[in-house]
Formats: sequence, structure tokens, C-alpha cells
Amino acid sequence: MTAREGPRGKGAGKRGKRAEGRGTGLRSVAGQVFALEALIALLVIAAAVFVTFYQARSDTERDASVRSLAVAEAFAKAPGIDAALASPDPTAVLQKRAEQTRRATGVDFIAVLDLNGVRYTDSQPELIGTKATGDLSRAVVDGESYTELFRGAPNDAVRAVVPVVDDRGRIIGMVTSGVEVQSISDAVRNRLPLLIGAAAGALVLAVGGAALVSRRLRRQTHGLGPAEMTRMKEHHEAVLHAVREGVLIVGPDRRLLLANDEARRLLGLTSDAERRHVSELGLDARTVELLESGRSATDEVHRAGDRLLAVSVRPTLPAGRESGCVMTMRDTTELAALTGRAAVARGRLQLLYEAGVRIGTTLEVVRTAEELAEVAVPRFADFATVELLEPVLRGEEPPASASETTEMRRTALSGLRPDQPLQPVGDTIRFDVPSTPMATALSAGHAMAQAELASAEGWREQDPEGAAQALAYGMHSLLTVPLLARGVVLGMANFWRADTPEPFGDEDLSFAEELAARAAVAIDNARRFTREHAMAVTLQRSLLPRVLPDQSAVEVAYRYLPAKAGVGGDWFDVIPLPGARVALVVGDVVGHGLHAAATMGRLRTAVHNFSTLDVPPDELLGHLDELTGRIDDRESEGPEGERRRDEGITGATCLYAIYDPASGMCTVASAGHPGPALVASDGRVEFPELSPGLPLGLGLGDVPFEATELLLPEGSKLVLFTDGLLEDRGRDLDTGMGMLRSTLARPDRSPEQTCADVLATLLSPSPRDDIALLVARTRLLDPERIAEWEVARDPSAVSPVRNAAAEKLSDWGLDGLAFTAELVLSELITNAVRYGADPVRVRLLHDRTLICEVSDGSSTSPHLRHAAATDEGGRGLYLVAQYADRWGTRYGRRGKTIWAELRVGAEDPEPSEAAVPDLDALEDLAW
Repeated sequence: MTAREGPRGKGAGKRGKRAEGRGTGLRSVAGQVFALEALIALLVIAAAVFVTFYQARSDTERDASVRSLAVAEAFAKAPGIDAALASPDPTAVLQKRAEQTRRATGVDFIAVLDLNGVRYTDSQPELIGTKATGDLSRAVVDGESYTELFRGAPNDAVRAVVPVVDDRGRIIGMVTSGVEVQSISDAVRNRLPLLIGAAAGALVLAVGGAALVSRRLRRQTHGLGPAEMTRMKEHHEAVLHAVREGVLIVGPDRRLLLANDEARRLLGLTSDAERRHVSELGLDARTVELLESGRSATDEVHRAGDRLLAVSVRPTLPAGRESGCVMTMRDTTELAALTGRAAVARGRLQLLYEAGVRIGTTLEVVRTAEELAEVAVPRFADFATVELLEPVLRGEEPPASASETTEMRRTALSGLRPDQPLQPVGDTIRFDVPSTPMATALSAGHAMAQAELASAEGWREQDPEGAAQALAYGMHSLLTVPLLARGVVLGMANFWRADTPEPFGDEDLSFAEELAARAAVAIDNARRFTREHAMAVTLQRSLLPRVLPDQSAVEVAYRYLPAKAGVGGDWFDVIPLPGARVALVVGDVVGHGLHAAATMGRLRTAVHNFSTLDVPPDELLGHLDELTGRIDDRESEGPEGERRRDEGITGATCLYAIYDPASGMCTVASAGHPGPALVASDGRVEFPELSPGLPLGLGLGDVPFEATELLLPEGSKLVLFTDGLLEDRGRDLDTGMGMLRSTLARPDRSPEQTCADVLATLLSPSPRDDIALLVARTRLLDPERIAEWEVARDPSAVSPVRNAAAEKLSDWGLDGLAFTAELVLSELITNAVRYGADPVRVRLLHDRTLICEVSDGSSTSPHLRHAAATDEGGRGLYLVAQYADRWGTRYGRRGKTIWAELRVGAEDPEPSEAAVPDLDALEDLAW
């Protein structure tokens, strides 16, 4: 008889009937499962019915609100409504139309009201001439169309109120329409039968499924209750796993059915040994022959590796019937003990060597602690835990005071089995009781062994419940050792034994201290690196843009990832420029650490400052290169006059691009940086050829930076990146470019999706260098929002251009800016006509702001000055500065452009009438 086969015969039948009898009622596992599943199904279905009912009501009310507002607005704006309201008898004209519209649209009422709320029409004729209740001031006074949940006479309803406006923009009446609340309730109640029927059907299916599951579970558990099953499992564990004698149960087919822990240890069986044939278990040939023969044996000596086992075998069924067998074994020889001690000594030396290689492979504090726990299990301990102080985990200096080391964070846990009773990783571990082995080891500064945990009163007092679980699990011995580096406690390591019968002894203390000392040095190194890395990351992220500025030229998405080995100097930026343009920047500083991050911040600030000059990209890189060279010359000079080139900025690269949404032109210049990728809207990918230039700080010399102009269609994407994205271990630049091209060749991807695709393809688990990625999808200004004029150099030409600009502003709906824009244009055009050179051009851009630009062929620029009271001129530019939000001058290849931005939608009051100068007279003012 095997452990999985029941006895046969009449007795078995009676026991089977009793077992079936136990299967009825809620005391069995099957009955409890059925009741729980049925209750859960009932609650879920009830909740679903409740939510669906109220969602249906909410949807019906929302639909009624939208439909009422649409009907009211359509009726209010219908041809002839304003004329009907002005007629002597509006009711005669509108009542029939209102009723026809009400029946056609399905609303409950449509009413036309005068400004006092008196009804001209209504679905109930007796209400015509009466005043509608409710607050109608939002429509009469504010001219606002709105919907509301109206409660009052004649009926509660979802009501929409829309003002009627005549051709001159005056409010001459109101139209209300709506659906009564009673109609909404009726519509919702009509759905209740279907909803209840669906719920009942779902409940029947759920209860039926629960019954099927319960029936199958009852057959498998033989009707046993939870307490009976728990007791049987406890007996099984006590008999087979708690005894210190190996037990194997083999079936009639000579396959292993069960092996207890001691048998696995003595025979070296793997976790998947069960259900395998005895000849496949790696046992000694004599042992295999004994198990296959089916004969009985008593205390036969068999070899298992270096052990000599006393083996006994008995069949599981009476003689004459094919059956399996039970084999018990025990290790009774001195040879096994001597061999074990020698193997332990050799293993300890080998383990120390492996610890030096395996611990500290990374500069991560947590991973180093995990490596210590993994090295110790299973060759030294059955379970190992590592606790570290909170400051150590953060990379900070550990506290020097012993009173601050009684609370630690569990950082690593390793064991033979996952079902261990120890506190999990992340828990806070306290050593408040001074007599615990942990507290004693911390105060003494060396390892402590507790051979019998059951007798450790302090340990049991520290956590009575946890100690009881550990003892019940089989934990019987503990060795604890503090992790010391430079004489300061970083944490501690605890080694536990449960499956290994031998307790920790004095010979284990020196090994544990040596192992802990090596691990402590690695943890301290990782802690220092963590501190420096955190400082560099904090500095780096504080210097990078946190929020991209608002602009309309491009839709931007970005990613920045620091290198695992240390923060570098990669950066990116998006800088709005005058004229609705935008500058896109990426850069890279060679090196890692705080110096690279600080250098990146200085370069990014310099780029921001130079961008205010509004110069072309090649000129900006020239200014940046000159500044970098001066910094290098100044900072690389040591105190004794020696050169220290490692402290300079040499090796930095930068790519600067300016995109103009009015023309779609993008001007790009590079200082030793990889060029961008250009992705068309259909997915075609190009890498435009740029003049790369020299890295910053090498000196401009005879090789100036060159700019490249690219015409970008609307919807194309400009992808800027640093070389850390392309180059990595086992991948060169060309391979990375090919992978980037194939990734970008996916049409209809937003910038955010493009960033995600690129990193998913090119990002390695541990990047060696920083990665900065900037994806910008271009937009073009609507040609209808751009107006341009060419002005003759004649003072009389100013007024026609000003009038044309006023008409254009009216077309754009910017009448409120007409005066300010005319004033600014008059000043700028007059100055260009008088002091500039041909050609003189005027351009208006309607973007987030109104941009007024006046260009001429002269390179001279006006200056803001404050005219004296007796001066006849000099106030023009001062007026421009006062009325415009921003203004400035931009130089081109030939000539200049003076621009001014006016805020769209500004509510600033216009100057008083006495203070407003005549616009024609302004043409005579000098700058």
C-alpha cells in the first residue's frame, strides 16, 4: 500500500461512506468554498446592478441636458425668430413652430420668453402669458447659454436657457427647452426589468459554477473540514520531516513517491526527485538493486557518496501482492563524521575565496548585501539575513554613537526555502533588549553564536511571536556578526540553521568575522559611491529643465537617463525665441561626476544668455566656443603656474537648431556633436549632412562653425540625441544609427511614443554614458495668421500700411489690440523709413501673442532713451517699450528686424483720451 492509495474492502467502503457523510454542510472545506463564492457573486452582481442603474440615470440626464441645449440654441438662432419677437403678436407666429419643433425633437417643452421671463409660447397653452420661474439673469444680463436642473412649477425638468440676439447683438428674448424629470425617471425604470433579468441570470450562472467547483473539491478532500486537514498535514510533517532518520516511499512501478528532508540530505536528492524512477536518482548501484528487487532488508550497509548508511526496507502491502516499499536509513559511521569535518574545512577556505570574488561586484549597497547573503547559503548557513543602518542605505555616514545602531533595515535575505518565518526584506529590525545575541554582538564588536535558540531568553523576549514561529519552523541555532568598517558599525549579518542539525560553534566565529569583514569593506565602498552618485544626480537634475516652456512651434517630448556608473554632462533645452521661433539644444560634456554636471550647468546657462542675442546658430556656437576657451585658460592654470587641462571644459559638444514655424525653415549648427535625425510624416528617416565643427574649447581659429538650413514640412519630427544613445558595450556608432533609423521609421507616432520606442530598442540595462533624447514634431503657422507688406521709403506710405494692419487685426478678431498695434507699427515703420535702408518690410504674426516685425536693410539699431520735457523727439521707442510686452532687435545676413510682442486677450485699459496721441502725428516724432 502506497501513501497515495487507500485500503480496499468492506472497511474501506464504510470509511468512504463516513467520509462522504462528512462532506455535507458548511463544516467541510467544499461547503465553505461554495458559500463564500456564492456570497461574493451576490455582492458583485448587486453592486453591478446598483452602479449600472445610477449610471443609466446619469447618462439619461446628461443626454437630456445636451438635447435640450441643442434644441434651444437651434430654435433661438432659427431664421425669423428675432423678427417674430419684434412683431405685435409673437405668440401667433411662434406657438405653432415651437410645438412642431418640440414634437420633432422629442423634448417635453419649448417656451419663448421675453426679457422679463413672460412666456410667448409653451407646450401647455394655459401657461402662455405667465412668468417663468427661476433665475434667468445669466441669459438676460450675461448673454450666456446654459443648462440647469430646474425644480418648481409646473414640473421639475432639465432645462436649457438660450438668449435670442438680433443682428445688432442685442438680447431681445429667451428660448427655453427641456425634458421633465418624470420622463427621465420613466426611461430609466423601463430598463429595470432587463437589468434585473441579467443580474438573475448572472447569479444563477455564478451559483452553478460555485456548486460545480464545490462538488469537485468535496471529492478531492473527501469531505474533510479545515481543522481535520490541518491536523493530518501536521501529523504528516511531524512523522516524516521532524524525525532525524531518512525515509523513502517507492511505488509498485519503482518510482519515488515521497522523500523526507533527512533522506534528501543523506542521498543528495534534488527537489524534483519525486515521480522519477529509482534508477534515475543517482543512488548507489546496490541501493538501486535493493529497491527494484522488492525484498525486505534490515540494517544493510550501503554507500551514499562519502557516507555509509544503515538501510532497512519493508513492503507496503502483505506478501504475495505487488506493492511498493518503504526504506529508512541513518548515518552511523565515524567515517562519515570525519569526512564531513574535512569537507567543512575545505569548503570554508573555498567559500572565503569565492566571497572575495562574488561580494562587491557592483557599487550598489543593496546588491552587495544580497551577495553576502547568497554566498553564505547553503554552504555555511541555511538562512542568512543582512541588516543595514538607514544612513548607510542612503549613502550617508553611519552614526558614531552606539545608541543609534539599535534600529536597522533588513536589506537582504537568502534561504534554502522561500517559506521561511523571518521578517521580510524592508522591515525595520530593532535590538531593544540588551541580552539578545544581536545587541550583545554590537556592543562587543565581534561575532556571537547562540547554539540553542530555544534557550535564548533575550531573543524570545525581543519578539515573542516571531521567535515562536521561528522555533516551530525548525530554527535552532544563530550566529550574528556586526559589519564594521573603519571601526564604525554599518549593519550586521545573521546566519541561521534549521535543516542542518549541527549548531553553530566556536570554530564558526572566526570564519563569520572574516566573511563579514570582507563584505563590510565592499558595502562601505558602495555607500561612498552611492553618496557621490546621489549628489551628482541631484546636481544634474537641478540643472536640467524641469518644465518645458510654452510655445507653438513644435510639440516636444524628451528623455534624460543618467549612466549607471556615474552622472555625466549631457543636457538638452527648448528656448522660445522672438517671432514664434524656438531653439532646440542638446549637448554633451565628456566625463562623469560632479565636475561634468557643474560644467553642463555653466554651458546651459551660457547658451540661454547667448540665445537672448537672437543670433544665428553658427554665431551662437562661436560665442560659446570663445567663452569656453576663456574658461579653460583661466581654470586650467594651477597655483604654481602648471597646466591642469583636466579641470577645463575641453571635450564638450553642442548642437543648436532654430526652427521658424512661419516658413518651416530649420537652421542647424554643430560643435562636434552628432547631427539630428529627420523623420518625415510617412516614416522616411534621414540623417542630414552637417558640418560637424570642432568641440567647444578647441579654439575657433580658421575653421568657423557652419550652419545648415533644412526645410521641414509640417508634421515631420526632428530627433536630437547624444552619443550615449547609440554607442554602448558591443555596439558601435554605425550599428546604433541603423537601429535608430529602423525604430524611427514608424509613421503616426507622437513624440512621446517615439521617445518610448527609441529607448525600448536602444537602451541597455546598464548604460555606460548619459542619454539625452529630444523629439520635436514641427508645426506651421496658418498662412491666414501671417500678414506681410512691403513699404516704400516715403512717410506717406506709413498710414496705408497701418490701416491695412488694422483691417487684418479685425479679421483676426483682435480689435482690442488695434490701437496698440497701430501705435507700435507707426513708430517702427516711421523709424525704418527715416533712418533705415531698402527694402522695408512689415510682418504680423498671430500666434500666442501678436508679433509686429519691421525689417529694413540697415544694420543700425535704435536705442531706448528718455526725452527731456523740451525735446521735440525721442519718445517713439519709449512708447513702444511701454505698450509692448517685449521688444528687441534681430540682425540678419543683411539688415535688421525690430520686433514687438503684444499680449493677445490682455485686459489692460487703453490710455485716457487726453493721453492718446494722434497716430498720424506720431509719424513726425523722432526716436
